[in-house]
Amino acid sequence: MKRRHFLCGSAATLLGASAFANNPVAEAFAARQPFYGLVMLARRGMPVSVQTFGLSNIEDGTPVREDTRFAVGSISKWLTTTTVLKLVESGKLDLDVTIGKLLPWYRADGADKVTLRHLLSNASGIPNQFTPALKADPEVRFLPLTTRQAIDRFCSGELIFPPGSRFDYVSTNWYIVIGIIEAATGMPYQQAMRAITLDPLNLSATSTDRAGAAEAYATIQPPARKVDAHQHYMVASGGYYSSATDLLNAARAVFNGGFLSPQSLQAMTHIEVPSENYTLGGRVKTLERNGQRHTYAWETGRTGGYRAVLGHRLDGEETVIILNNTDLSQKTMDEFAYDLLGATLPK
Repeated sequence: MKRRHFLCGSAATLLGASAFANNPVAEAFAARQPFYGLVMLARRGMPVSVQTFGLSNIEDGTPVREDTRFAVGSISKWLTTTTVLKLVESGKLDLDVTIGKLLPWYRADGADKVTLRHLLSNASGIPNQFTPALKADPEVRFLPLTTRQAIDRFCSGELIFPPGSRFDYVSTNWYIVIGIIEAATGMPYQQAMRAITLDPLNLSATSTDRAGAAEAYATIQPPARKVDAHQHYMVASGGYYSSATDLLNAARAVFNGGFLSPQSLQAMTHIEVPSENYTLGGRVKTLERNGQRHTYAWETGRTGGYRAVLGHRLDGEETVIILNNTDLSQKTMDEFAYDLLGATLPK
């Protein structure tokens, strides 16, 4: 089951020699594996083509639509970083201030060593105490903890490496980021996100509410659902749902529309962990096409059976968005995005 909709001209405008219209990359990809989801290509912030494949709800036979919402996993980190940088602009936060100054009640080993920048770049050295607790007791995920209680319980162990010296992609960094945002704004995290970033960018389809979103599946035949549950203190690391249109509008506004100051944009796109091309809340990648190299903000998301890619060229010339609900590997999703752009990783 598939559907193609060209919005304004052909994707040849976007992709040149590797034109989407003449080279059915998406159809071939979907034919090789159980890809249900959506593909959007855009030029200068405007959609060029949208394709939908398969079902958002297999049991009900509901097809994926152009406005279907999917969980976007770690793209939530990028949205959260945008909010943090707006708070930096307003003088309420500082990327290089330590946790102990931002959260005076935080008394763990990292209080006077770990900065907000370390947290946003997943290089804090604070151990992930949630995963061992979950393995010991699966019911721990459902405990009604406050943000502070979650930080005390899961994010307060002795540092496992000097802050900034290694990359450690753990969600517990972001539990602390939630606490910092709440302390800086006096609002619950999701309310602050709505007021500072989501509403100003008119991202009406973006929220932590999964009602009406595509269901996620580990397998299609037979259908087996695979959904992660997120407590409120987990959602900054991977708990948001969104649509392709919202993600495109967010990328255009954040990277090219002046939503962030030049200083904030520089901070967002500066690689903090070279081994991972990791910045603050996301990655930057260089891709090569027709002998030319271009730099992209490369935001990806994985949670339950959902996968997402938001690749946005930093000069605003092109964007690729892929949303999926059939549990593909992130490597497969990235390579699909490269093919859609007619690009490769430089050797």
